[in-house]
Amino acid sequence: MSAASLRRAVRESVSGLPRAFWWLWTSTLVNRLGAFVATFMTLYLTLDRGYSASFAGLVVALHGLGGVISSLVAGVMTDRLGRRPTLLAAQASTAFSVALLGFMEHPAAIAAVALLVGMTSNASRPAVAAMMADIVRPEDRVRAFALNYWAINLGFAVSATAAGLIAEYSYLAGFLGEAALTLACAVLVYVKLPESRPERGGSGGSGAASDKSGAEPEIGLGSVLRDGRFMGVVGLSFLISLIFTQGSVGLPVAMGSAGFSPGDYGLVIAVNGFLIVALQIPVTRLIEHRDPQKLLVVSALLAGYGFALTAFAGPVWAYALTVCVWTLAEIVNSPTQMGLVVRLSPVHGRGRYQGVYTMSWAVAALVAPLMAGFMIDRWGADWLWATTGVLGTVAAVGYWLLMRNLPAGDRSTQPAAAGGTTAAGDAEPKTAPPLPAEPAPAGPLPTSGPVGASCPAEAGGRGRVAGAGAGWPGPGPGGRGRGRYHIQI
Repeated sequence: MSAASLRRAVRESVSGLPRAFWWLWTSTLVNRLGAFVATFMTLYLTLDRGYSASFAGLVVALHGLGGVISSLVAGVMTDRLGRRPTLLAAQASTAFSVALLGFMEHPAAIAAVALLVGMTSNASRPAVAAMMADIVRPEDRVRAFALNYWAINLGFAVSATAAGLIAEYSYLAGFLGEAALTLACAVLVYVKLPESRPERGGSGGSGAASDKSGAEPEIGLGSVLRDGRFMGVVGLSFLISLIFTQGSVGLPVAMGSAGFSPGDYGLVIAVNGFLIVALQIPVTRLIEHRDPQKLLVVSALLAGYGFALTAFAGPVWAYALTVCVWTLAEIVNSPTQMGLVVRLSPVHGRGRYQGVYTMSWAVAALVAPLMAGFMIDRWGADWLWATTGVLGTVAAVGYWLLMRNLPAGDRSTQPAAAGGTTAAGDAEPKTAPPLPAEPAPAGPLPTSGPVGASCPAEAGGRGRVAGAGAGWPGPGPGGRGRGRYHIQI
């Protein structure tokens, strides 16, 4: 590929996205550049503080438990208070709790603050995903989620290297450095990101289903849990998470048992980060307009059998080859599944839906270490890898079944049947009420482009949401109505 072709490919990959997305992308990158605690918590507790491996495991588990708790709470906050206040609260409290953790001495205090760090650091995820869905057009969402995932992995790759050097000097400096970068993210959100939460229309908007009276229905956690198709996706996400988490849980234990050094594992797992940074954008360009059902089925099979191949790996290069297989699955699955979650979420319940979805990964982070340790100790690593193959197959069949007859378009644009709202898994109504005309925007649409010279301005007619530079539209030219959502748990 020539230099001109490469520049054109990069330009096409990043163009057409609104300015607010790029500020959100930047905050993600900065936040991941400071990811010290999650990477070095175990080494900090065992090497620097001299605690046992079992206590370190307990603290890491409490950190994960905090993420499970905060997923639902943060989802509700995202819908009730808004995306921006939730992000501010999450990032400011994360900065405080991470800095506090560095000064804790007593084991009980360390465990309690680790739980707090897990809660606060995970609380921003539903708000980030909901805001991204608000501000990015449906046809650009897979690309946007892929770019955000790319930023996460790029930031982690840099932070892991830098954190290792910092840890040799001072673990406390690492904690304070992460706190400073997280606080910088909070400031960035406050200064550059307007609120993007869509507002309720007084006469029924095009962005959400309406009941017979024209008022948009209220969304609570119970509504999310009763949404059969969406909860099916959450369950499949849990299975996929169990598989992918074995890269950081089961794989190092299995390689250590086979006589490989930590350095060997470091080289093998580095392939994962390198491939994501190198391939996420070009692969996304190939898949963003393809059938998500087929993509999710294929990615589930690649993930399951990619890990299953580890049972046959001998030398280090063979382990690295298996990482290449399941990394490709990760590159395809992550943005596609995030796009599906948004597609199944009603616009005024995005925070709660994202919170429940995020919880699937948090629960998997708790279960995966227990699963790997039990199976390796009881039956050996080969049984663990065989199980990943089974989980991948089950997930692939599940995606194929759940996505059959999936209505075209987003949940937010699908009207309710007479008598109430439709669930994501319900059939489309035979007739749909006409959509109201979109009022003219209050002022001129922004014409400035995203951050960076290679990101040209986005053109054209999107409606506005309160306080946002550009609103997220439905698939047609219209935006959503105005007014404020009143949502109950």
